[in-house]
Amino acid sequence: MKKFFLIGIMLLTSVSLFAQIRWNSQYQTYIDQYKDLAIAEMLKHNIPASITLAQGLLESGAGTSDLARKSNNHFGIKCHDWIGATTSYDDDRPNECFRVYRDVYESYEDHSKFLTEQPRYRNLFKLKRTDYKGWARGLKKCGYATNPAYAKQLINIIELYKLHRYDKAKKYDKFMVERSSVKDVAAGVDLHPIHIYNKNYYLKARQGDTFETIGREVGISYKKIAKYNERDKNDRLVPGEIIYLKKKQKKAEKVYKNRPHVVKAGESMYSIAQYYGIRLESLYKMNDLNPDYSIKVGDRLRVR
Repeated sequence: MKKFFLIGIMLLTSVSLFAQIRWNSQYQTYIDQYKDLAIAEMLKHNIPASITLAQGLLESGAGTSDLARKSNNHFGIKCHDWIGATTSYDDDRPNECFRVYRDVYESYEDHSKFLTEQPRYRNLFKLKRTDYKGWARGLKKCGYATNPAYAKQLINIIELYKLHRYDKAKKYDKFMVERSSVKDVAAGVDLHPIHIYNKNYYLKARQGDTFETIGREVGISYKKIAKYNERDKNDRLVPGEIIYLKKKQKKAEKVYKNRPHVVKAGESMYSIAQYYGIRLESLYKMNDLNPDYSIKVGDRLRVR
């Protein structure tokens, strides 16, 4: 019995750790997607980026709630005096009225206006931008949420993910802000998470993706995207492959200086170039190789 009890404890611990890792990844992906939008709103409306992000994470379940996915409502803002599109959703009471937005950008902008234009939140703007604890407690005191632990939840999220570092930001990435205003993608469709690597943006292809569908989603010509990835615009994409959204660099990141790549089975010069986010032509040139050279397992290639 003792043996089975210990095994059970170990299994429960493993499940708990897995859930924690999954939760962390989900939240971090959301932060990567929208931190620049939160910073842009902060610089425009003086609301701490950490507070905006923490509220978005908490209210939308890191963008996974039905309200966020189907209505682009990331802050749980109800109708009140709203004259736009609406939807019904069970919250404190059944079938409550919530605002519907055209895109995530509109949701973030309306959240800022909601706080700046409501008299009950006026005192919050007397606080320093870096006083996230004061803002969190003030939001709860002013009645933003009914949950008695709301302020503590916001503070815990901010401190766990170090969101307060964004409260001192003086600039933001315009591409990521524009990304949040995509309007020609149907509601409920999950956008590809965009990542940053080697001074470039990339996403991972999914089943059924083409350069054209990706181009339409991110607002970049699909012909340009194909060119950036040194491919034909009509090439079929394999799920999981990396697709860059800007022209690739000539060299890999600095960390790979004096660290050659050792070729493994199944790799090609192209797959290696994509892995490091560098141009195929540059990879050949750095290694004094002709384009017709066939690499072999064990070859050592400079990538920077």
